[in-house]
Amino acid sequence: MAGRGRGRRDRNRGEAPRRRRGRRTATPRQERRERERERSARETVEELLREELGFRGFPAALEVEAGEAAAAAERLAVERRDLTELSTFTVDPATARDFDDAVSAQREGAGARVWIHIADVAAHVRPGSPLDLEAKRRGNSTYVPGAVEPMLPHALSSDACSLAPGVERLAVTTEIELGPGMEPRRARFYRSRIRSDARLDYDQLDRIFAGRVRPPEEVAEPLAAAREVAAGLGEQRGTASLDVASFEPEFRFDSKGNVTGAHGVEQTEAHRLIERLMILTNEQVAQLLERERVPTIYRVHAQPDPPRIERLIEQLAALGVPPPPLGHGLSPREAGRVAAEASRLARREAERRGHGREAYTSLVLRSLKQAQYSERNSGHAGLGSPAYAHFTSPIRRYPDLVVHRALLALLGEGEEAPRLAEVRDAAAECSARERASAQIERGADDVCAAFLLERELGERGLDAVFEGEVSGVIRSAAFVSFRGELGDVYEGMLPARRLPGERYELDRAEVALVGRGSKARVSLGDPISVRVAGVDPPRGRAEVELAGEVSE
Repeated sequence: MAGRGRGRRDRNRGEAPRRRRGRRTATPRQERRERERERSARETVEELLREELGFRGFPAALEVEAGEAAAAAERLAVERRDLTELSTFTVDPATARDFDDAVSAQREGAGARVWIHIADVAAHVRPGSPLDLEAKRRGNSTYVPGAVEPMLPHALSSDACSLAPGVERLAVTTEIELGPGMEPRRARFYRSRIRSDARLDYDQLDRIFAGRVRPPEEVAEPLAAAREVAAGLGEQRGTASLDVASFEPEFRFDSKGNVTGAHGVEQTEAHRLIERLMILTNEQVAQLLERERVPTIYRVHAQPDPPRIERLIEQLAALGVPPPPLGHGLSPREAGRVAAEASRLARREAERRGHGREAYTSLVLRSLKQAQYSERNSGHAGLGSPAYAHFTSPIRRYPDLVVHRALLALLGEGEEAPRLAEVRDAAAECSARERASAQIERGADDVCAAFLLERELGERGLDAVFEGEVSGVIRSAAFVSFRGELGDVYEGMLPARRLPGERYELDRAEVALVGRGSKARVSLGDPISVRVAGVDPPRGRAEVELAGEVSE
């Protein structure tokens, strides 16, 4: 998964575990470790979630308030357009329980019209209410394999605010007219009432696109229209945005909470369809709010620092990846353009070689600044967007709820506009909360992968050989992403001291460990065979050793 490697590597810089040899008198620390090992993977990540967040669940009073929120939302004195007869569908992971967004679409002459329906959380969570204050404190939902700590109680997140099929739901709809090239020409925003006709998951939609199964009849035409719109939006975005790989780990559990399998979920056409429609919606909302100077929270991604991009080009060249041309005196905007071009060249080279995609993606991402929330719009460099806001997931992100209130206040739809000071504070708090949640989620993924690796070693034996790639290097170690029979999401630390024959040092470009005498190299993206030297599931750590030769 792009971006996961760095977080895992930071945590794995200490000593990794060794295989235990013999039996000694257990210390209190060892006894605690043994108790941890007796937990299942699911129990371990649940405990991780509780320890890192400092809480689980909601107070009883908030559960009661959430249960009453649906009736209160219906009593709001606001007008809604009845779109319940409009053919509508949702697309989410098969395991999803909360559905923020739904889509309707139709062809209109040479162009099209799309409706993006987003759950009207603002109608259910009133500003300053206990529910609102708790949602702001949490900032977002935190997801770990097999569990979630939601931003809102389940009575809202999985029921009243979830756009489930076959039931009427309150929504905020963005209606967009598109021209022949699928360029947006006009957008309208309003509160609505919808009813989803079909719930699709990504795998199902990909099978429909591949012609292996037929779409549900009631949404066949809008689905075909939405596919055309998404394709046109992708062509429009062209070379302005980054081209980076994304591999989300997906774990399978048995009834006892043990991990039984895992695989990295790569982005497919089904993912891109929904992503492009949501990006379009987020941009349209942000542009309107900026134009009208309404205080709100923007999702910003600053242009990269030119020296960091010059360093990226040097690193790619050291790996033999054809770099884009560099002019003299790069400006930040030019640096952003070069980074986007570098991401495309790195992807093509990885496809040509058949390896290195995750490592090259991680290299590109580390050269960029981190996206965050801000009360000031400074554009989104990664998307090539002049104005961007998170609007499409108010069930699980507090900034989206703030943006809903700002938009609805502007439209006179029964909400009070947020004050600038409130927006500024919420942006800073939500940025911090997002970073903390991302760290928890990466740690939980590592824990589950380590439990699965231990299971695989138990089935195949301690001398099992795994094929993988070098995903990162630091002065004292390389990191290897590898796959086995049960999963393809493993990663382990390969200490430099375990490399054969001589001392290895980090090269000048910091993309390879190089032997002092022989000049043998362990470079980012290299295919590599390893054995597992030790694994510590409760801490999500593994150490590996070479099972083959180092390349010259």
